Amino acid sequence: MRLANTPTSFKKRRDSRTDHSLGDAGAAITLVEYGSYFSSTCHTAHEIITGLREEFGNQLRYIYRHFPIPDHDEARKAAILAEYAAEKHDNFWDVHNALMDSESGGKVNLEKIAKDFNLPMPEEDNPEFKAAAARVDKHIDEAQNTGVLLPPSFFINGRLYDGPWDENSLAEALARPPGYRLKKAATDFVQWGPSAGLALLLMVIVAVTVANTEAWGPSFLSFWKTSFGFTFGGAEFNLPLIKWINDGLLSIFFLVVGLEVKREFTVGRLTNPRAAGLPLAGSVGGVVIPALLYLLIVPFGPLSMGWGTTISTDTAFAIAIIAFMGKRVPIELRVFLTVCAIIDDLISILIVALFYTDEIRLGFLAASAVVTGILIVMNRWRFYRLLPYIVFGLVLWFLVHESGIHATLTGVILALCMPTRPPANFKALDLQARRIFKAESEFRPDDAESEAPSRKSIAMLNSIHDRLESPATKALHGAEPWSTYFVLPIFALANAGVIVTTEVFTTDFRLMLAIFTGLVIGKPIGILLFSWLAVKFNIADKPVSYNWRQLTGAGALAGIGFTMSLFIASEAFPVPTDFAAAKIAIFLASIIAAIIGTVVLWKRVLPASDSET
Repeated sequence: MRLANTPTSFKKRRDSRTDHSLGDAGAAITLVEYGSYFSSTCHTAHEIITGLREEFGNQLRYIYRHFPIPDHDEARKAAILAEYAAEKHDNFWDVHNALMDSESGGKVNLEKIAKDFNLPMPEEDNPEFKAAAARVDKHIDEAQNTGVLLPPSFFINGRLYDGPWDENSLAEALARPPGYRLKKAATDFVQWGPSAGLALLLMVIVAVTVANTEAWGPSFLSFWKTSFGFTFGGAEFNLPLIKWINDGLLSIFFLVVGLEVKREFTVGRLTNPRAAGLPLAGSVGGVVIPALLYLLIVPFGPLSMGWGTTISTDTAFAIAIIAFMGKRVPIELRVFLTVCAIIDDLISILIVALFYTDEIRLGFLAASAVVTGILIVMNRWRFYRLLPYIVFGLVLWFLVHESGIHATLTGVILALCMPTRPPANFKALDLQARRIFKAESEFRPDDAESEAPSRKSIAMLNSIHDRLESPATKALHGAEPWSTYFVLPIFALANAGVIVTTEVFTTDFRLMLAIFTGLVIGKPIGILLFSWLAVKFNIADKPVSYNWRQLTGAGALAGIGFTMSLFIASEAFPVPTDFAAAKIAIFLASIIAAIIGTVVLWKRVLPASDSET
C-alpha cells in the first residue's frame, strides 16, 4: 500500500527545514518519521501511516525525513535520489511511494525506479547531487541530535515516541485519550531530573504546615501512631502506622540502595578499583568527620546516640539540585556524589542495625540466618524467578523485625542475595524473536479465531524478555520508582511533621548545634579531606573534569541529610522534645548545605589538573 496522492484538503509544503510534508501546517497533530528506503520495517510503517492519515484526515500532518540505515550505500543513494526528484522535478512523494512499495519487503531496485521516473542514478562525486546529499546529511544530523538510533523513528508533536508502532498503538498515541495523557505526564515527571526532590519537598512542606495548624495539627500527628496489624492462630502482630512506614516501607528503599550498590560493584562505575577509590574514601570521610564533630559538641549521655543523624546524604534532594544546575556540574562529579550518597545510605542502615538495637532475640535471629542461607543457595543454584525471592524476603523481614535488629536491614540482605546474570547474547535472542514472529505471520492457520499470537509463541517471547534482565536488575527497575515516588514521600509526610517553637532552640541548643555542625561543616570537610588523602597516597584517581573546589561543593550538597537523618533521629531520640529539636536542626542544616553547595558549584570553571588544590 502507498501513501495516497495528496487530497484537496491537504497541501504539499516545503519549508526552510527542507521538510516533505502532507497535511495542513496548522493541524493539531504532527507526525514526523525518520525512515530509510532499504528497511523492511520502514516499508511496513509506510503502510500503517497510510491508514492513519485516512483515519485522522485534516487533524494530522505527516512529515518524512531521511535517516538511511547506517553504512548502507544503497539506502543513502535512495534518499539522495528522492531529494533530487524533489529539487529537479517536484515529485518527491511519487518517488517516495515507489521506493516504499510494501510489496518489495525492503529490497529496492534503485536503477529501475530511477529509470521509471527518468532520473539519473545518484553519485556522491557528481556536483548535480551535491544539494540533495546535503539535505540528506542535514536530516541525519537532526536525527542523531534528537536521540534517533534506527529507522523508523517517530516524533509526535515534537516528542520522540518510544512505544510500539502497530496501527492501534500509534493511533492511540496520536489521539492522546485521557488515560494516555495521564500516563505520559507521569512518565515525563519521573524522567525530569528534579522530580524526586520536588516530591519530597512537597511532602515536607505539607507535613510541617499541617502539624503547625491548630485545627488539624494534633489529629495529623496522632494519626501516624494508629496501630493496626493482623492475627494468625491466636498470635497477634500489630504496629503503629509510623513503624509500618519506617520499618516496612523503608525496607523497599534499602532494597533499591543495596541493588544500586551491587550494580555499581558488578557492572557499574565501581568495577575499577581506582575509580571506586575516590567515592569510597569520600564516603568514609563523610561518615567519620561529622560523627566526631557531633560527639565533640554533645556530652556523653543519651543525646550522644544521635551521632548517626549526621552521616547520611539524601540522594533525591542532592541530585535534584544538581539537575537544576545542568552543565555547571560535570557528569563525573554527579557520579561521584551519587555513589557517595548510595554508600552513605548503606553505611547508615548497617549502623542502625549495630548501634540502634535494644534487644536481640536469638531464636528469631537464628531463623533469619536460615532464611538468608536459603536465599544464598537459591542464588548459587541460579533461581532466576523473582517471586521466590519476594516470598522469602517477606518472611525474612518478619524474622529480622522480631529478632530486635532493625527490619530495614532485610532490604540490603535481599538485594545482595538476588542473582545477576552474564550479559545476554542479543544477536541470538534477536534471531529467535524474528523466527517466532515469522512463524506467527506466515504459518498461522487461516481459520484462527483471533489475531493474538499463540500461547506457545507468547511463552517463548516472555522467556526472551526475561533473559534480557537479571532478577537483580529487574527488581531494581521495578522497585526504584515505588521507592522514589511513593516510599520516600510517604516517609517524609509521616516523619517531617514537627511543631516549631522557640523553646526548642533554648532547651536543646547543643543537640541542634551538633547536628547542624556535623552536616554543614563535617560533611564537606570529611569528603574533601579523605578524597584528597586517597589521591595523595595514590589509592584513587581524581578525574580532571572537575577540580577540588567543585568537589567541595559536592561535599556541601552531601550535607543534605534529610531522609536517613530523620530515620536515625526517630531511633536515637525517644523523648519527643529531643526528636523535635533534631528534626528542626536537620531541616535547617539541609537548607544551608543546599545553599552553600549551589553557590560553590554555580560558577563554571575549566577542568582542573590533579595537582590543583
